Amino acid sequence: MGMSFSYGVPKDKNAMIALIRAAVERGVTFFDTAEVYGPYTNEELLGEALGPVRGNVVIATKFGFRMKPDGSPGWQGLDSRPEHIVEAVEGSLRRLKTEVIDLYYQHRVDPEVPIEEVAGAVKRLIEAGKVKHFGLSEPGVATIRRAHAVQPVAAVQNEYSLWWRKPEEEVISVLEELGIGLVPYSPLGKGFLTGAMDANVKLAANDFRSTLPRFTPEAMQTNAALVELLRAIAAEKHATPAQIALAWLLAQKPWIAPIPGTTRLERLEENLGAVAIKLSAADLQEISQAAAKIKIEGARYPEHLEALTGR
Repeated sequence: MGMSFSYGVPKDKNAMIALIRAAVERGVTFFDTAEVYGPYTNEELLGEALGPVRGNVVIATKFGFRMKPDGSPGWQGLDSRPEHIVEAVEGSLRRLKTEVIDLYYQHRVDPEVPIEEVAGAVKRLIEAGKVKHFGLSEPGVATIRRAHAVQPVAAVQNEYSLWWRKPEEEVISVLEELGIGLVPYSPLGKGFLTGAMDANVKLAANDFRSTLPRFTPEAMQTNAALVELLRAIAAEKHATPAQIALAWLLAQKPWIAPIPGTTRLERLEENLGAVAIKLSAADLQEISQAAAKIKIEGARYPEHLEALTGR
């Protein structure tokens, strides 16, 4: 997402294609995008970058927003009507230069469209060979169950990290019960858990983090306590804070696959290094107990965006 959308000025296309291909060369096989990222330009980027290796990778994309007619960033509202899903999948297939989408998520639950109708529409796309698997992003547990009864849900994509642990309250147990994978987005807290940000960071006006309560200077100053915890554990493990944050997620369940984003090769390699870090049960208990004592300051989203989650 950050290559094309939300994190300041979109990055150089050729440089990002080279980075995506470098990820494949290093063993990365799962790539996540959405039609709203741009809009559309991130899917086009992935389509061009992954075309030569399409058979070796899994591509996930998302539907469910109604774009602005002029193609400018942002969206007009939610739209998961079955007829819109049929239109959206054709656009995504074309931009991704592929005949099938491996994992097709509803980006946010649309309260105007029964989830059974959404699941049924994706089921028909699966039967038609245009989609392989159905996913949901930021759904509530009742929605997960209702959708799964119509078309098995392969994966749920929710924010989940050491500074946003709400999925532990209900979602993770339901996913385990139903055999659904969890794909944590923002596993590095939108960059904060890397340790590269502090209260003195000045975010650009076109960086969406500048609109998030958790990224005010006051909140970042308070939340630095969590980064210091990660630094301390990282020092013991000869790792970085980002690697500990990712290793913690990987250690939670074998069916959790976090999707850290980056636009820099050195950060890609740092993230991949998390796979080699093994956290023992004692390590995990120490981290959880220490993290539980740290009160995170600030909501993760403004109210109007938080309202789109957990339905």
